[in-house]
Amino acid sequence: MSSSNPPSPTGKPAPGRLIFEEPAPGVARLTISHPAKRGALDHPILDAFAHELPKLDARCVIITGEGTTFSAGYDIGALPGPTMADQAERLVAHPFGAALDAIETYPYPTVAALNGHTIGGGLELALACDLRIAAGTIALGMPPARLGLVYSHTGIRKFIDTIGAPRTRELFLTARRIDARTARDWGLVNAVSDNGRLAEEALELAVEIAGNAPLSLAGNKRVIRAVVDAGKQLDQETARELLELRRASFASDDFHEGVRAFAEKRAPRWRGV
Repeated sequence: MSSSNPPSPTGKPAPGRLIFEEPAPGVARLTISHPAKRGALDHPILDAFAHELPKLDARCVIITGEGTTFSAGYDIGALPGPTMADQAERLVAHPFGAALDAIETYPYPTVAALNGHTIGGGLELALACDLRIAAGTIALGMPPARLGLVYSHTGIRKFIDTIGAPRTRELFLTARRIDARTARDWGLVNAVSDNGRLAEEALELAVEIAGNAPLSLAGNKRVIRAVVDAGKQLDQETARELLELRRASFASDDFHEGVRAFAEKRAPRWRGV
């Protein structure tokens, strides 16, 4: 996943790639690299998310961009004219959906470090992460209204769940870009880094998360997602699953270790069981 793509023999811009690093114990960092197209999400990048994330066992994953751009969204510039509708539908239906699903279902927390402009599908990809931290200089936006595109109801649902219907209308119907502080005020990002230390602050956050109990990280992420997806009422099967997760945590070695470590005023030694 970290290997470079060879130059395109046709003279066209080289395809994008996803760069993998392990900057700290228990932390993985995935960097969207597509400098020729401002981090546009093409098939190689989307397929890499879908194929590689399930192989990781990091307790926290950082997703970021290369240089001064996080992602300009779908690589719509690559869609051929005569078959644009079919190509666009395939891009959204399979590789993009599979990439988002891989991020959302990753068992441990994910952090989007928005190092540069985050637009369209790039913003929805960031929204699939559990937490978002943004550089203070960036802009965020959803441009479908300027492209003649009706966005997917599943995508819009993510925005409504995060920032509410009024802000979602403002974002999608005006197609205006907003700055990082406005995004923080709306709840679209959790924090803004104003001192040029976004990468360092994202890593510090990821290390802090990765140091927590793995059973709690995975269990609480599952509960949060289930409650958000269910709306006002959980179905009985899901409710039983979540109750069992809680009961199992009480019986786990990690729970007893956490209680002992708290009483003994020391760092816990997690085993994940």
